[in-house]
Amino acid sequence: MTTRRTIHAAEQITPPWRDAARPVEERVDLLLSEMTLEEKVGQLGSRWVGNDMPDTGGALSRPEGPDTDRHETLNVAPMQDVFAAAGSPPLEEASRHGLGHLTRIYGSVPISPLAGAAELVRQQRIVMESSRLGIPALVHEECLTGFTAYGATVYPSAIAWGATFDPDLIERMAAAIGRDMAALGVHQGLSPVLDVVRDYRWGRVEETIGEDPYLVAILGSAYVRGLQSAGVLATLKHFAGYSAARGARNHGPVPMGRRELMDVILPPFETAIAHAAAGSVMNSYSDVDNVPAAADSWLLTDLLRGEWGFGGTVVSDYWAVPFLATMHRVAADFNEAGILALAAGIDVELPDTIGFGPGLVEKVRRGHLPEDLVDRAARRLLTQKVELGLLDPDWTPEQSVAESSETDLDSTANRAVAREIAERSVVLLDPGTALPLLGEGRPGLRRVAAVGPCAADPRTFMGCYSFPNHVLPRHPGLGLGIEVQSALDALRVELPGIDIVHEQGCQVQGDDRSGFAAALTAAQDADLCVAFVGDLAGLFGHGTSGEGCDAEDLRLPGVQADLLDELLTAGTPVVVVVVSGRPYALGEVHARVAGLVQAFMPGEEGGQAIAGVLSGRIQPSGRLPVQIPRSPGGQPGTYLQPPLGAENGGTSNLDPTPLFPFGHGCSYTVFEVANLRISSGEVPTDGEFTASVRVRNAGSRAGEEVVQLYLHDVVATVTRPVKQLAGFARVALEAGDAVEVSFDVHADRTAFVGRELRRIVEPGEVEVLIGTSATDLPCRGQVRLTGPVRTVGHDRRLVTPVNLRPAARE
Repeated sequence: MTTRRTIHAAEQITPPWRDAARPVEERVDLLLSEMTLEEKVGQLGSRWVGNDMPDTGGALSRPEGPDTDRHETLNVAPMQDVFAAAGSPPLEEASRHGLGHLTRIYGSVPISPLAGAAELVRQQRIVMESSRLGIPALVHEECLTGFTAYGATVYPSAIAWGATFDPDLIERMAAAIGRDMAALGVHQGLSPVLDVVRDYRWGRVEETIGEDPYLVAILGSAYVRGLQSAGVLATLKHFAGYSAARGARNHGPVPMGRRELMDVILPPFETAIAHAAAGSVMNSYSDVDNVPAAADSWLLTDLLRGEWGFGGTVVSDYWAVPFLATMHRVAADFNEAGILALAAGIDVELPDTIGFGPGLVEKVRRGHLPEDLVDRAARRLLTQKVELGLLDPDWTPEQSVAESSETDLDSTANRAVAREIAERSVVLLDPGTALPLLGEGRPGLRRVAAVGPCAADPRTFMGCYSFPNHVLPRHPGLGLGIEVQSALDALRVELPGIDIVHEQGCQVQGDDRSGFAAALTAAQDADLCVAFVGDLAGLFGHGTSGEGCDAEDLRLPGVQADLLDELLTAGTPVVVVVVSGRPYALGEVHARVAGLVQAFMPGEEGGQAIAGVLSGRIQPSGRLPVQIPRSPGGQPGTYLQPPLGAENGGTSNLDPTPLFPFGHGCSYTVFEVANLRISSGEVPTDGEFTASVRVRNAGSRAGEEVVQLYLHDVVATVTRPVKQLAGFARVALEAGDAVEVSFDVHADRTAFVGRELRRIVEPGEVEVLIGTSATDLPCRGQVRLTGPVRTVGHDRRLVTPVNLRPAARE
């Protein structure tokens, strides 16, 4: 085998495609012209060396029962154990003709930054020295709640990002994540998730930003900008439709028409490409209307590239290519699956090469697959390698991790950002009679009972893609790898001089009620009871939230609802704090509690954030990115519904009204939104108008409000949502201060997919609604769109600009 070193020693020249002074396109052309078919196909594959790691038999909290001694493999990707058992070639063999990606060097086992950097260098050297041309591989990692690596900061889950309604903050977080990854030689992050929630029972709700496409689009684009500002490619996933599986079953089929897909599911992806220049897209596992995304050329080529002009790479979700044969059964074998995926528009197969291997070469040789399709995909990946500097003459694996010795993956600066997101994401659903716990007019507390399974377990703060919940269950005894204060410990710090007693009551999962009596006694003996209930994230059934942890209904997991029922009969005021990855039905407890708080998996700084909101030290400003249901059944039920989905009208005995609406959140001050002004009552279908309101802090302390703009198409040629978020602004005001919030609304923001499956702007009446939630909308007006029906495309206005101007105090 001819090595790269031999070629260089013999020729003593630098190949022209390594000349950094040449244009990127020219370098890629020169390289492709030099490559054999095998070498081009090699760039389309990947290798996950860590996939053969041992399972040490650790487990998350599991319900007790007759099957608990049965060994269960703790997969970190679907069917990982099956593919690991099938075996993969050594890295040297996998790299014989080159390699596209190296998979999860830091995210597979607990490894220090220095040791991980050394392993990255080792693997890159093998890739470069095993092949003729010596092309390095891209290195990718997960980064949904931060860099998924041992000892790295665990930020709040994506559903908590949505609760902040703060794109600037999310961009800062993503930039911090990107800097840590780049310092350790990582080139691509598999985030953000831009799936729009359609059914709260789906286990991966915690990974999403919310149930509204505009909120997801704006915060998701902010994440992309932040990550890529550090030189790390962002990966939009899961493209597209994954979140709408029938029955909320992971990997389930998606019974969705093209119109709903285009109006609800696709806009976040389109916005992140148009406004953040996302570098990569990952396909969805699901099939939509019986066509698997990994084999859908309309989705991956005609729309993504033809209409949207996307120029980056499409990478497969893990094993999505062979799944075309084994799960979807639209391909006879892995080789045919590779043909289908490549032809549809997938460029790189992750996490290991199965469908894009030697069988693909053979298919081209036999004339069953045009070589142009191989060239198309290889060109896209090689372009990114050139742009990232991997093919520059002075690039080395050692240089790519030169900063690793100084990398603190859980730095003080990281934790400060994590704390800020946690504090801004906690949602005060209802202060009731007990919140805030401290302050004027509050009776003195001597003893507080902190009960429930989420009180003392900091794992409940972290999502399923955090390293402690994603990988460390395989390695019992290592702890969390980071310092995380539990809610109980944080409450003890927050309330000095107050006796805080603790009883677990029950576990997150299981039916063990043996702790009920002690919890009830603790509550009866206290002045106040704070009940911490919710989720423990895991994977594929090893948790109550997360990938493969779908719910039959929206009752709190295990016997937690029964625990709350008993506590609420104790005669002591009870404040309920739900720490979860999805919304749970709280209709049975709301009227009986003394306060109600929702914390969506707030990360490693979540304990002090929750405690600060309870005490009143932190002014709550989180707003719901999903609704809170009244009853556990009757799903799906997001706010984005046409009239027949949002209104009862006496036609059904099921009431779709939520307990708390999208965008809802209380504060310890009072905000007034009034004085709606619309710049013009008539606007052409290619024009725009400005809608302004005055927002005043009428309370006695500083606070932040999220002002929300909704639009409603009164009469349209297809059914339209009763209301849909079209803009928002987070406003910080001192007591007594006021601000004018103005939304610049282009007619494009009313566009929808019509009967002929073309996106159009129709003339007619449009309601303009502004307030502080999807139901609290005190400012209402109308604008008439005039002129012809307009067909609009990817160049339409996707974003509503917002302007803030100080207003006079009253």
